[in-house]
Amino acid sequence: MAVYTPLSLTEIAPWFEREFSLGKAIDLRGIHGGIENSNFFLDTAQAGQTQEYVLTIFERLTAAQLPYYLELMLHLANKGIPVPKPIANRAGEILFTLHDKPAAIVTKLPGQSYLQPSNENCAMVGAMLAKMHLAGVDFQTEQANLRSIAWWRQIAPAVLPHLSATQQTLLNSELQFQEAFFASADYGQLPQGASHCDLFRDNVLFVERQQQTQLGGLFDFYFAGTDKWLFDLAVTVNDWCLTENHIDLDGQRLTALINAYQTIRPLGAGEKRSWSAMLRAAALRFWISRLWDFYLPRSAQMLTAHNPNHFEAILESRRKQKNNPL
Repeated sequence: MAVYTPLSLTEIAPWFEREFSLGKAIDLRGIHGGIENSNFFLDTAQAGQTQEYVLTIFERLTAAQLPYYLELMLHLANKGIPVPKPIANRAGEILFTLHDKPAAIVTKLPGQSYLQPSNENCAMVGAMLAKMHLAGVDFQTEQANLRSIAWWRQIAPAVLPHLSATQQTLLNSELQFQEAFFASADYGQLPQGASHCDLFRDNVLFVERQQQTQLGGLFDFYFAGTDKWLFDLAVTVNDWCLTENHIDLDGQRLTALINAYQTIRPLGAGEKRSWSAMLRAAALRFWISRLWDFYLPRSAQMLTAHNPNHFEAILESRRKQKNNPL
């Protein structure tokens, strides 16, 4: 959530009050973290009450691609899944333009991220991910995951010159393996639907209510797409269920998350056979994207690129453990 397109409160306030029925804009703060879009916390005041929203200016996604993400969030919110809800302007539009770029305002969820999750936190995430998958079954719009294998093929040649010979061999070998996996009968039969595709620990919030921890919500849906639900689960596991070395899978966290997921949506035989390969696919996706952001960065305020070595190590770990059981 870097800032590529700077905004000021002085600039935004007249536009906001003209376009929205949410009172006055009283504060605007850039959000640190993330790498794709320009994000701001927007505070408003109306009838003596203050409210906080998130304003996003989209730097890579086009106006043609964005309705999928915003309508998916609206669909899930209306189904009771705790996600940011897009806010319509006076004309009833949830997508608009700022600085000649597409933009949106969504509700801000309560809570904070837990970067060192407990088994119980992992179980909450697993259950909510399954509920989200099922809540999206009747979402009519489809849009492919824009960071899937077609994108990996496109980006790999651009990052390969920056890698050592050993890293080049690893990347080419894994791409070849994934090409075969994606072409397999098992992969073709995996259930799919609307998927988050980026449900890392910093995209989930928890709240403390009556001395109990509850899941406050899931956010940052701007990598979402129509994809295999197993891929979504693998992406989540590769970030939530790690041992203290932050690379290998922790058995207790993994069991907690997978079991909770399966209480809502049991996995099929094909999904279980595909699990190890999908863990590798999820690791490769983020290794390639972090290589791209690290070696071919864009200029932005408040931007810190993630170290790609983290997901290189995770990929190597998943390749060594070829038969990760479910």
